[in-house]
Amino acid sequence: MISSTVFAQRLKQARLRAGLTQMQLGVVARIDEYSASARVNQYERGKHWPDFGTAERLAEATNVPAPYFYARDETLADLLLIWRQLDQVDRDALVSLARSRFKSLDEG
Repeated sequence: MISSTVFAQRLKQARLRAGLTQMQLGVVARIDEYSASARVNQYERGKHWPDFGTAERLAEATNVPAPYFYARDETLADLLLIWRQLDQVDRDALVSLARSRFKSLDEG
């Protein structure tokens, strides 16, 4: 199971990168306006854990893929952010390149 600390750190990084306050993020992610700031604060402190649907809305609001919040490895987190910016043609090209480099992936 992923550590709530990883989720908390990634959520805060994504929020700050998006230039949102905790309140703004909560409202954009469709958390009740009266509890939005407090809930995002608790998520960022690792006190509470959002369900996956809420995590997906937080990801959408901060323009990151939801798996970014759960990536323990920094390089993987960076790749997920890059992936989010690629169009489908570039995604297909990247997957093709990786498969040609690591043919064992196709053999599994």
